[in-house]
Order: sequence, then C-alpha cells, then structure tokens
Amino acid sequence: MNGHPTREEDFDLYALGALEGDEKQAIEEHLSACANCARKLAEARGRIALLAFAAPAVAPPPGVKERLLREIQSGTARAEETYASKPSAAERTPGFFSDWRNALVASLAVAAALAAIFLTTENAQMREQMNSLRASFDQQKKDLAEAREEAEMFESRETRMVALAPMPGHAMTARVLYNAKMGMVMADVQAPAAPPNMAYQLWLMPKNGSPISAGVFNTAENGASMWMADVPKGTEPMMFAITLEPAGGMPHPTGPMVMTAKTS
Repeated sequence: MNGHPTREEDFDLYALGALEGDEKQAIEEHLSACANCARKLAEARGRIALLAFAAPAVAPPPGVKERLLREIQSGTARAEETYASKPSAAERTPGFFSDWRNALVASLAVAAALAAIFLTTENAQMREQMNSLRASFDQQKKDLAEAREEAEMFESRETRMVALAPMPGHAMTARVLYNAKMGMVMADVQAPAAPPNMAYQLWLMPKNGSPISAGVFNTAENGASMWMADVPKGTEPMMFAITLEPAGGMPHPTGPMVMTAKTS
C-alpha cells in the first residue's frame, strides 16, 4: 500500500480480523511504517473492546453454579474432618501437615475450577459478541458496496429511465432505471397489494432471447416498493413489463400484464 487506507472502516475491519488476502497484507505493510495509521488502528481496537464490554452479561446455567458449590462444600467438609481427627501435639507426625495440605489443595482446585468455568463463559460470550460485530461489519461493507453501485448507476450517462403505463383497470405507477453496460435495474413502484397468494413480477424483455425476471415483489402498507436487481450485462431491453404471478414468481411470464413500457 503506497498511501494511507482510503476507507476509515478498514481499521475496524482489520481489528476484527475481517480483512483477508491482499487487503490484509497491504494494511499490515503500511502500518509498519506509518505511526498515524498505527494510532488509528489502536483507536479502532479500543472502540471494539468497549462495544464488547458494553454488552449485557450472560449468566451461566444454574446447574453449573449449584454443582460447583456442592464441590466446594464437599472439599470444606473433608478439610474439617481432617482437622477434627488430627492427633495431639505429642502424636503429630509429618503426615498431619501433608493431610492438611492435600485438603487445602483440593479446596483451592475446586475454587480454580469455578473461576475457570466463569472465565470460559465470559470468553464464549466475548467470541459471540465479536462474531456478531464481524457479521455487522460484513453487512455494512455489503451495503456500502451496493450504495456505491447505486451512485455509479445514477451518475452514468448510459443509465436510462422508463415510465411504465398501467393496463386498463389497474391504478399503478412505476419507473425503471436500467444500465445495460452495468447489468443493473432499479424499480420504483406504487401499486395496491397483490391478491392473496399472488405477487407482482417485473420482466425485462430483451431484443433477443427470452424474458428475464428483474424481481418479484409486493407492496408495503403505503403501497410502495423499491429494489435493485442484476441482469446479464450487455442485455439491451426492448420493453419492460409487470405481470401478476403466483407468490414466489415464475421462471417466465404466465399471468396477465398489469403494466408495460417500450424502451424505444
């Protein structure tokens, strides 16, 4: 990496271990020679640690606590029995001290086991939190990539907009943005909810070949639906159409057309 990382989120992703391959190697090579970026990485690690400790504690199963308490009580009882049966001062032998030591070691071992289980529970909780954070960052990374594609599509001179016209008896409005070079379609529809067990389906009708599905949808409570879809790059549409299909959509149009638009 010749320059600084261009995305601030790269420091968080690296701290989480989410960067791989060339991205990871590039930022590691840069960090070894850039104190400013090393400071940013330290700040990112601090943020992630704070997020992890801010999560609510997860209590271990009740059975674990009861079992360990029984073990501690049992160890204490054994120590008391040893003390009660100790010989008089005149009868004491080196074995007396050995028995006390063994009883004490047993009690300490149980206490150490208790601490180890609680630490294991906390470590498992920490791993769960880190996995959750990593999944969140991965989703944010995906959302960011999609937002960049949208922005690129809006800015491209090759992007075209088509307004679909409703068929008689259908009160609907719809606009489609498409970019054949990028292989992207964006649709914005206002329509009443589809009948039960039915859904709307947007189709790209290419100049050559079979219709291509560009999304199966139903509208929200406000009657709106907006989405993006990928289609084969380089596909030149002859027209767009929306049909009413069984819920889940169909591989090819089967239902009545409710909206259509020619692209030229």
